[in-house]
Amino acid sequence: MKRTRLLLADTPLSPEEPDALAIDRAAWSTEHMTPAPDLAQLLAIMAALRHPETGCPWDVAQNFESIAPYTLEEAQEVADAIRRGDLVDLKEELGDLLLQVVFHSRMAEEQGIFAFPDVVEAINRKLIRRHPHVFGDRKAGNPGAVKEAWDKIKAEEKAERAAARAAAGLPDDRPKGLLGSVKTALPALQRAVKLQAKAGTVGFDWKNAERVLDKITEEASEVREALRTKDAADIEEEIGDLLFVMANLARHAGVDPETALEKANAKFTRRFGAIEAALAAEGRGLSEASLDEMEALWIAAKMAEKA
Repeated sequence: MKRTRLLLADTPLSPEEPDALAIDRAAWSTEHMTPAPDLAQLLAIMAALRHPETGCPWDVAQNFESIAPYTLEEAQEVADAIRRGDLVDLKEELGDLLLQVVFHSRMAEEQGIFAFPDVVEAINRKLIRRHPHVFGDRKAGNPGAVKEAWDKIKAEEKAERAAARAAAGLPDDRPKGLLGSVKTALPALQRAVKLQAKAGTVGFDWKNAERVLDKITEEASEVREALRTKDAADIEEEIGDLLFVMANLARHAGVDPETALEKANAKFTRRFGAIEAALAAEGRGLSEASLDEMEALWIAAKMAEKA
């Protein structure tokens, strides 16, 4: 397998490469790019875990598809640690997320596709290319100018990737048009907001949150009608429409729907825990309480929070 060199300091630029990749290489030394001993050890551990004869049977049995859910979960746990302000957990979760990168890289190396150094080199080159005002001779007087240059470079990279995929004979089945740039891998609520915001750039949008509230009322009525007909596919579709409009309301109100829902989840968990604690104080469990009793305890917990 061809191995891509990791040291940018001795990687010459060809005339075909954009000026945005220019960098004062004298300002760099190999120490900037040499993997730390701990990282080299992590790569060695992963290789040992994946060894077909002496490795861990669970690790050996995995593939890209089976590991992908864990990758998403670890990224979410990083975000959760940040939301909670728990920097001890953050250190651990970042390590778990790094393991996911190493795991995927190792599986790709076993197939002769790429290896961890190639992943590092790719992101290094991307960062250098997208920051010509730091690593090149371009000037950026304000954040707006930086974003404009960033978007231009991203568009160039997108065209280059499309050409590379075509040259490799890979099908280009990704969404086209204005909304094609919104990644399909995003969580549904986040993607809904980005789709709506992107459509809004050409005027396809409500003017204010009140208009969105009217649409929510309309969609809720359609959910009610679907529930009446008991058509499962119709119910799913109408609830999806309602959730989509709810995400739009959050956007118009300047609220991140994912964050709002996470806080609602935490509130529900906290108040339900108060119900359990109150019943336990009486020597009872949840199965021994009626719905009316639990509702009364819920209201008490709610009032206690607001006191």
